[in-house]
Amino acid sequence: MTRAAKTEQEPVPKVRLYVERPEKEGTWFVNVGHVTDRGRWKTEPHSHPDYGQVIFVRSGRGAVNLEGRSIPFEGPCVLVLPTECVHGMRYDVDVDRWVVTIDVVYLKQVNARLSEFSRLWAAPQTIPLDEPEVAANFHRLVGLLAQEIESKPMGHVVGTEALLTLLLLTLVRRAAALQQDAAGDGPSPRETRLVERFRELIEAHYRQHWQLQSYASMLAVSLVQLRLACAAVTGQSPTKMIHARLIAEAKRHLIFGDMSMEQIAFGLGFSDAAYFTRFFRKEVGRTPSEFRVAAQHH
Repeated sequence: MTRAAKTEQEPVPKVRLYVERPEKEGTWFVNVGHVTDRGRWKTEPHSHPDYGQVIFVRSGRGAVNLEGRSIPFEGPCVLVLPTECVHGMRYDVDVDRWVVTIDVVYLKQVNARLSEFSRLWAAPQTIPLDEPEVAANFHRLVGLLAQEIESKPMGHVVGTEALLTLLLLTLVRRAAALQQDAAGDGPSPRETRLVERFRELIEAHYRQHWQLQSYASMLAVSLVQLRLACAAVTGQSPTKMIHARLIAEAKRHLIFGDMSMEQIAFGLGFSDAAYFTRFFRKEVGRTPSEFRVAAQHH
């Protein structure tokens, strides 16, 4: 991986992955890499906004740093890392893992097919595969996907799409079984598409502190329609989703950066540091300074 330069507004490196190829070699939408490491291995916190990743840890254990929180894992399990997710990896013992990297443009197309796919990628998560049969079936799926990509038989694009869809569907069903979700019809495809467009607008304008009506107008829907769609797809209100994006960016600066509170506040579009502090404390339960100190001693 090649690390991107850190900028004043980007405290976390954004990296280009080994799967990126020169234009002359053609395009790709999914890649599978098989990695085995002896002993300990670590990557510093980073993000790759152009890709989502599914990491199948067949064996071994370690911890993933998600937005400053250390979450232990032990194989067999799957780590789901959405685009823009800030993460670092620490493997404590020998690890056998498969890394499925999916282009963000294609990932959006996949998510539009089934609302549960969007939920799968809504936040980073760890999905254990405790039963031997479940882990074996997932390993077989990943292996078939890797073989399809590598050998490129007739119709390999269709085959790759089918296997990737089945792999993601397996994760959706596994996550639902573990969480014992209540049965229901879930959000409609239209609601799912609306929330995806809303997320894109949030990403582009959250620093500008748009009124909710401005988002609704850009999406050509009413506030009621937007609220119902967000509740159905994410279980959150539109305002909560906007605030969550601001808080996530603030936490990244506080954990990984060295900017002052005033610089962070102004960079996130707040009129002054005091307003930023009140907003952060209301959402997080502590002041930005308290959060930074706690993170440094974590």
